[in-house]
Amino acid sequence: MQVPLLDLKPQYQPLKEEIVRAIERVVESQGFILGPEVSEFEAQAAEYCQSKFALGVSSGTDALILALMGLGIGKGDEVITSPYTFFATAGSIARVGAKAVFVDIDPISYNMDVSQVEKKITARTKAIMPVHLYGQCVDMDELQKISEKHGIPLIEDAAQAIGSEYKGRRAGSFGGIGCFSFFPSKNLGAFGDAGLVTTDDEKLFEHLKIMRVHGGERRYYHDYVGGNFRIDALQAAILSVKLRHLESWTEGRRKNAAKYRSLFEASGVSGVDLKNACVVLPEELPQHRHIYNQYVIRVREREKLIDELNKEKIGNAIYYPLPLHLQKCFSELGYKKGDLPQSESAAETTLAIPVYPELSVEQLEFVVHVISGFYKNQ
Repeated sequence: MQVPLLDLKPQYQPLKEEIVRAIERVVESQGFILGPEVSEFEAQAAEYCQSKFALGVSSGTDALILALMGLGIGKGDEVITSPYTFFATAGSIARVGAKAVFVDIDPISYNMDVSQVEKKITARTKAIMPVHLYGQCVDMDELQKISEKHGIPLIEDAAQAIGSEYKGRRAGSFGGIGCFSFFPSKNLGAFGDAGLVTTDDEKLFEHLKIMRVHGGERRYYHDYVGGNFRIDALQAAILSVKLRHLESWTEGRRKNAAKYRSLFEASGVSGVDLKNACVVLPEELPQHRHIYNQYVIRVREREKLIDELNKEKIGNAIYYPLPLHLQKCFSELGYKKGDLPQSESAAETTLAIPVYPELSVEQLEFVVHVISGFYKNQ
C-alpha cells in the first residue's frame, strides 16, 4: 500500500470546477495585481483569523520581512525567536540586518520555551518572534505579559498555524503582527507562493500596505524603501475558494491525529519518552486547538525506520535536521552544539508521517502497522 506524505489531488478534485471558474474570472478581467479579488480574500482571511485587518502578500517569508520592516527593525537590532523552525524565521531577521537571538524549545510542544525569553531581552531587543510550530500555538499569555512589560512587539510566525487556537483565540490575533504562509503544502495552500499579514492596529496596517508596494502610497512617490510584496490576484481568488473548506480539512487532520493516537497506544510501542518507548506521539496541550500542519513523532533509530518506511512506500520527512543556531550561515552568532539541547534533540529524533485529511483508515492502520512492526522485530 502506498501512503504519500501529502497528496493534494484528492483535495483539488471536488473543488476543480469552482477553482477553474475563479481563475477564469481573473483571466477575463485581466486584473492580476491587487484589486477586488485580493480585497475580498483579505476580508475573509481577517474574519477567519479573528483579526481586524489582513494584508495578502507574496509569501510567508515576505510576510515576516514585511512585518520586521513595518516595525522599523534593522541593523543593530535584536529579535528573540526559536532555532527549531523553518529557515525563513531567522532568515527574515538577517535579511533586514537584525540579529536573531535564539531561545530553546519546550520538548513537548516544540515551541519556544517562554520561560527563557525574558532573560534574553537587552536594550537592543526590538521584537519577539514566537513560532506556532506544526500547528500548535505558543503559550501566548506569558509572552503577552512580557511584551507589555518591556514594550516589545510580538511578531507571530503562524506560517504553519492558520486556524490554530489558544484559549479560543486564533493564531495571528495575539501579537502586533501575525504572519502566514500559503505555500501549496500548507493546510491552506495556494497554487504557488503566497502569504498573509494580520494586525489589529489600523495605523500599522496602513503602513504595511504602503511598504507592500515599494513604500509608496502614490505611484512613483516613495516615502519609504519598501518591497514588492504583493499577492497575485490569481492566488487570492484560489485561496478564497479553498478558505471555505479549511475548517473541514482541519477537522479531518484532527480526526486522523486522534486515530493515530488510538492505534499507536494499542500497538504498545508508544510512550511519554524515548527512554521507555520507541515512539513518542505529539501532544495537544490544554486549552489549545492543534491543526496538525504536520504530525511529528519522536522515534528511536530514526534512519533505520526511515529506510523501512521508504521500502513500504510510506511518506515521511524530517522537520528539521539541523537547528538554525548550528547552520553555517549563522555561525557569526557564536552558537555551538550543546547550547540549545532541546532543539538539538528534536532535530535528531523527530519524524513527520502522513496526516492529510483524505487519508483512509486503512492507510493510517498500515502506517502504524509498519512502524510498530519495525520496533517489535528489532
